[in-house]
Amino acid sequence: MGIEAGSLPPELERRWADLLERLQRIAQRYPQAACASSLAAEDMVLTHAILGSGLNLAVFSLDTGRLHAETLALLDRIHQRYGRPVEVWHPDPQAVQEHVQEHGAYAFYESLALRKACCHIRKVEPLRRALRGRGAWITGQRREQAATRHELPLEEDDAVFGLRKFNPLADWSHEDIWQTIRWFDIPYNPLHDQGYPSIGCEPCTRAIKPGEDLRAGRWWWESADSKECGLHAGNLRTAAPPPAQPGRGSAPTQE
Repeated sequence: MGIEAGSLPPELERRWADLLERLQRIAQRYPQAACASSLAAEDMVLTHAILGSGLNLAVFSLDTGRLHAETLALLDRIHQRYGRPVEVWHPDPQAVQEHVQEHGAYAFYESLALRKACCHIRKVEPLRRALRGRGAWITGQRREQAATRHELPLEEDDAVFGLRKFNPLADWSHEDIWQTIRWFDIPYNPLHDQGYPSIGCEPCTRAIKPGEDLRAGRWWWESADSKECGLHAGNLRTAAPPPAQPGRGSAPTQE
């Protein structure tokens, strides 16, 4: 499976060995810890490190009901490659239906509050269920991804979910991620090759333009300092948004 680091370029070998050591320490301290995978490039690196090296850590993903087909197709590719399926969690269908009926299918374009309400139903609440009974969770966040992540630590207390949180790729660069993917031939979302460095729900993600930052295509109608969905609410340094107001939204032009 190409997991051994013996023949790697020296810098990649050091970085890869360090990542495996970080993950091994997490598994020793928190045997019930799990990696929350959005199936993005960073999370595919973590998945390869965990499943490819046989670490006793769970990997799960959240299917929001609005993911790209290319994203969902990775679930089968992971199972075929590593022989272990990724556990998938879904939002409460009744909560989704009630929100859409009250506010509209595209209300998240209307306000930050309505966007966060949608993210809460489709992502935060399923994540809370997925993390129940675990002492820690692992993310693929990196410091250079966004303004909200510049001070991201390798390890932190997650006050939102009440457990320990690890960001073992926090100090990795974009090039570090892709050098590792290329070297190990790690499966990845083909949308990355079409100008999507950061991929979320289909209506909330666009390809970026030359010169834009890596997460410019996520919730592109919002300011850079609000671009968190609630899974990593501790990253935000802004005040909480006002309560959501009812209304039916329509999608803006994606230019």
